Amino acid sequence: MNTKVLAALGVAALAVCPAVRAQSSGIRTYCNPVDIDYKYNFEQLNEGISYRSGADPVIVRQGGEYFLFETIAGGYWRSRDLIHWRFVVPSRWPFEDVVAPAALSVRDTMYLMQSTFEPRPILYTTAPETGRLEYYNRWLPPLPRAMPNGAPPPWPKGAIPPGPWDPALFHDDDGNRWFLYWGSSNEYPIYGIELDKKRRLAYEGEPKPLLSLHPELHGWERFGRNHGDTIHPYVEGAWMTKHDGHYYLQYAAPGTEYNVYSNGTYVGESPLGPFTYAPYNPVSYKPGGFATGAGHGNTFEDAYGNLWNTGTTWIGANWTFERRIVMFPAGFDRDGAMFSDTRFGDFPHRVPTKRWKKPDELFTGWMLLSYRKAASATSALDSFPASNVTDENPRTIWVARSTSPREALTIDLGHSAEVRALQVNYADYQSKRFASDSTVYTRFRISTSLDGRTWRRAADLSRETRDRPNAYIELPTSLRARFVRYEHLHVGAATLAISDVRVFGNGGGSPSPTPASLTVTRAADARNAHIAWAPVAGAVGYNVRWGIAPDKLYQTYQRFADEGSELELRALTIGQHYFFAIESFNESGVSPVSEMVRIQ
Repeated sequence: MNTKVLAALGVAALAVCPAVRAQSSGIRTYCNPVDIDYKYNFEQLNEGISYRSGADPVIVRQGGEYFLFETIAGGYWRSRDLIHWRFVVPSRWPFEDVVAPAALSVRDTMYLMQSTFEPRPILYTTAPETGRLEYYNRWLPPLPRAMPNGAPPPWPKGAIPPGPWDPALFHDDDGNRWFLYWGSSNEYPIYGIELDKKRRLAYEGEPKPLLSLHPELHGWERFGRNHGDTIHPYVEGAWMTKHDGHYYLQYAAPGTEYNVYSNGTYVGESPLGPFTYAPYNPVSYKPGGFATGAGHGNTFEDAYGNLWNTGTTWIGANWTFERRIVMFPAGFDRDGAMFSDTRFGDFPHRVPTKRWKKPDELFTGWMLLSYRKAASATSALDSFPASNVTDENPRTIWVARSTSPREALTIDLGHSAEVRALQVNYADYQSKRFASDSTVYTRFRISTSLDGRTWRRAADLSRETRDRPNAYIELPTSLRARFVRYEHLHVGAATLAISDVRVFGNGGGSPSPTPASLTVTRAADARNAHIAWAPVAGAVGYNVRWGIAPDKLYQTYQRFADEGSELELRALTIGQHYFFAIESFNESGVSPVSEMVRIQ
């Protein structure tokens, strides 16, 4: 059915079959970006650029609940299941707001610290669900040997940049010792210092430089899209995890505004090192797909002992630093290698109810049904057509001519398929908001049809009171459908703009076959490799997978089939050998992985 016919259908044919309540208590899956009410903020007020954003997440668990902190939100979120998040307005919030916060739960107390260039307090709470925060110390003094805020570089030899910026708190059960890590710079390293619990976490000793970037050795640390820029990269986002007696000092690189923003780690035998670069780096890497970027987050343990790695994904439609939050299953293998599973990392995944054996068992197998499918709308501004909602690109958007409830989008999947979940990703276009209040919420309905004439209500968010810029809808039961319609009700912005409506399920056929003729050629610059394979008819895309051993293919680069069957990978470490394999996927599943190719 062509787009003119779809547009003519409009919203006249309302659902005539019984409505399905989509957001039931039985929901057990999530989809990145994380579905929270990302806030408008004052960050670009002077420039007049309005957008929602969320970045630099820290998730901690206390008292049977999870608490999510991020940059400039005016508060934090709480959840019992890592799926449903509710915003908490705190009793006090550090000064103008929190940027790149440090949060840590130790026994029955949670500690909170903001990024700062001058003395600021550490807060604490024993009841984070209430929002009540107290001062743990009134003023953390200036860092030893730190230059005052406003002092311009270059600073004297041995001086420390003002801070701590991008802090991370760590408590070591061995000896009840406390530590602080911090740093955000393309010139200065990540630092660490011990804290004195007896003196309200005052600094003990002097800061110690712990790690710096070496982009001349580590390809993934290079700046720019796909590591293609010569600007010196940024190291930031420190986090410490202890496992099996080893200390994993994590860091983010090369820059939050690129698809290759990642987390890596150095490993040591003590909290302040010395630390050794992990040969399997980066730990969390997601350069392809819809939600690109995985850097600057934290590692936390859920109620069942499973590990997760959080991060920041890049939007960048309105402003360079427009971002969202992602989380991926993570862990340590039997050799102590740290990993994060980003394969199909922006497709629906189960939230576990027990200890998993392999992280990929959390993948639902619900495939993307909407890629490049025909879409129509009741109206569209010039240069913002409905076709943008199926291109898996958050930087291209559909903008309706009004925000009235008559506006609608219809996607033709091209054939009948089993629909299991959807994700509606709102965008900001001339939103004219610089703060979130009670008027900022999203309401819509989703209907499906087999023939474009008879419609069934699949999801009804007509009473939603939250803003859900990345609303994920898991259907309680699967539905057969060819057409999927978004029916608009309310958005808190000045315009109705949507980047993508993503539909997941099963196409009902067979998975595409394994790609043949995989070749991997390392370049003269050993940080780079040229990868090629034979195109697979009917494939929606490919996952190029690699790692330092046949059982450690922890890295994935997702490519859609219409992007071609070649890839220049610029993320390798000089002197490190690698193993590569590839798989294809379509709307019905994933192929077996290919035979491996080894490069020196």
